Amino acid sequence: MKKIIFVCHGSICRSPAAEMIFRQEIKKRGLEDVFSVTSMALSNEEIGNDIYPPMERTLMRRGIPMIPHSARRLTQKDLDECDHLFYMDGSNRRILSYLVKDKDNKCKPVFFYSPGIYEIEDPWYSDRYDKVVDELTKCIADILENI
Repeated sequence: MKKIIFVCHGSICRSPAAEMIFRQEIKKRGLEDVFSVTSMALSNEEIGNDIYPPMERTLMRRGIPMIPHSARRLTQKDLDECDHLFYMDGSNRRILSYLVKDKDNKCKPVFFYSPGIYEIEDPWYSDRYDKVVDELTKCIADILENI
């Protein structure tokens, strides 16, 4: 089974959204036995918190099922035990470089396989939850076509 981790700053908006979208997509494709997926934070700020309500409402409005979520911080052990880790933006990349050692080149931007998308903005600041969900949906479809 391939283990996938999505990370963002606090794991209350982008990474849990990516996790929920990924779960829905692997279920649609009959790949639930091929992948396991989780989402994690790069900071300590939101540890223990659930998905941010505006993001949850955006996902639910689109019919994306929710599962319980509690933000937790990524560790070196998490990276060592996963097959792929996907981050959202340049700030995440920089924090990852200080937080963990990616000796196997597992860390890639979530948009790695998606030409034309260069970062997934943080909707906590921009309030553009629909845009983020649209971009994550595209990126996840592209990831599933390429890994």
